[in-house]
Amino acid sequence: MKLRIVMMLSIVAICSLALTRPASAFLADPGAPSSEKARLIGAWHLVSMGDSATGGNIKGTLIYTADGHMSVQLMFPPSQSTLSNDYVLNGYEASFGSYTLDEKTHTVTHHVQGSVTRGLVGKDLPRIYQLSGNRMTIRSANPEEHWSVIWEHE
Repeated sequence: MKLRIVMMLSIVAICSLALTRPASAFLADPGAPSSEKARLIGAWHLVSMGDSATGGNIKGTLIYTADGHMSVQLMFPPSQSTLSNDYVLNGYEASFGSYTLDEKTHTVTHHVQGSVTRGLVGKDLPRIYQLSGNRMTIRSANPEEHWSVIWEHE
């Protein structure tokens, strides 16, 4: 009889505790990323560069892995196949390496280990990032560079 009473009281106590929790605690996605690094992980596809949407003309993928590696590739349309600069060679941008994240300053730094433009190899490229839903805006932390790129998490 005592065991039955103890079990009943235990069930009532557990139910009471459950009722004191907000409904959102039961509805929250337990798999949802809890940090910005967790939100950064995965593959992103290019939405826009600068002030205009790419309209599918420029294709791009950015990948961050959980163990600290990154890769970015952009392919410009045939009309820009001769485009070359510090980042792009003949209309194609590609680099890979590792990255570090500073969530306080919203900065991700790409540590370039390989690039289609060899001048980037060995450089650290700090980027300011802003996460909003499934989108991320990245811009250079270098005040002399004026560009921004919008990526969407796949």
